[in-house]
Amino acid sequence: MRSRKQVTIRDVAREAGVSAQTVSRVLNQHPDVSDETRKRVQDTIDRLGYSPNYVARSLIQGRTHTIGVVGYGLGYYGPSRALTGVEKQANELGYSILLSLVRQAEINSGRQLLANLLMRKVDGIVWAVPEIGPHREELLEDLAQIDVPVVFINMNPRPGCQVAAVDNFNGGRLATLHLLSRGCQKIGIITGPEAWWESQQREAGWKTACLESGKVKESDISALKVVGDWEAASGEAGFMTLIQKVPDLDGVFVCNDQMALGALKAARQLGIRVPEDIALVGFDDIPEAAFFNPPLTTLRQPLTELGAQAVRMLHHRLCTEEHDVHASEIIWLQPELVVRESSRKSN
Repeated sequence: MRSRKQVTIRDVAREAGVSAQTVSRVLNQHPDVSDETRKRVQDTIDRLGYSPNYVARSLIQGRTHTIGVVGYGLGYYGPSRALTGVEKQANELGYSILLSLVRQAEINSGRQLLANLLMRKVDGIVWAVPEIGPHREELLEDLAQIDVPVVFINMNPRPGCQVAAVDNFNGGRLATLHLLSRGCQKIGIITGPEAWWESQQREAGWKTACLESGKVKESDISALKVVGDWEAASGEAGFMTLIQKVPDLDGVFVCNDQMALGALKAARQLGIRVPEDIALVGFDDIPEAAFFNPPLTTLRQPLTELGAQAVRMLHHRLCTEEHDVHASEIIWLQPELVVRESSRKSN
């Protein structure tokens, strides 16, 4: 067997009976290679002990094999899990990550972050900052001027943007339909911050399901809504407020699991039984949700897969010859209803 340093991509191509370009496509995990050819090339790579020279490849291809990732909110369950998926998938595809963290998502610091990433010659960018308020528009104007592909995680789809997103609208709708199927007549909601696009979508799903059921009038919607901030304390305060406004409330959709934990605490303080008196549904399915008292019914987000999907979208764009960095694409990932004791009918 040749020594690892001596083996070249042409050696692999000759031994495998393919072109050097095909070997390169296999190394870059390009989709346009048959499974049989991919296996033959990979077996030859393993047998010869070939190791790609990434520095040389970068010089030849004009690429750094580095993805810029802009993230926010590592203290929140959702963003942290999505970034885990980004890192894992990028590593599997042979990319290094250059991570920049936004400290305050409400402040438009995108222009400087973008300039820093472009200066470091990243091949593409995954933008994993939640869409909050109107600040995204100025960033999109800047992105329209560059030729580096960008994939957004959880952003309101727009023309010329590539987006991977959880279908939060459908998640809110599923949560509400589940409470309706349980027999709930008055279903309140504790939302996330109103400026967050994800929070807006979950609320819209709840509202749509309520109105379509015919059990709630448009004029009743405002009384059934309380705004939270994703933290458990706001769930506790929000539940107290809802009960004061609607004493005969019999169901609550809480827009994340941390706030749901606070709502369960408030219910115990008020002597309200869950689920006998009020059924409760959260959102996220954090690992602790199954250990709440009672265990929490919730919408499970495919967060790790969301991050991985964003990287795959970016990789596909980079591997497509003459790719259009401003082409529109949206991939929706669906949340899954996980039913536990907090919403189950009593016998």
